Amino acid sequence: MAKELSTSGLTHNSISTGTVIKGNISASSDIRIDGTLEGDLDCRGKLILGEKGVITGNVTAVNAEIMGSVTGNITAEETLVLKATSLLTGDIEVSSLVIEPNARLNGKCSMRSFSR
Repeated sequence: MAKELSTSGLTHNSISTGTVIKGNISASSDIRIDGTLEGDLDCRGKLILGEKGVITGNVTAVNAEIMGSVTGNITAEETLVLKATSLLTGDIEVSSLVIEPNARLNGKCSMRSFSR
């Protein structure tokens, strides 16, 4: 008998290692990037940038967890987490910021509350 799969209804977008996208991305849900994005990202969910992931452009997300490299500004309405392997060259605007030891941030940080 075939098994019926049930989903939570949540969608997850993924860009794999070795994939290069040139252009802007607008995601209405969570997205994981292990490849390269050359353009801006507007994510209405959580961004996870893997260790090999690279973004050259500005990022807007509700939450973001960065393990790779970003050259551009990041706006996170809730929490931005910079993991130990991250390299961020750009300014950030966040409500909450977590920086692990060895994470590298080259830019200015502004902390504020976002209204919805």
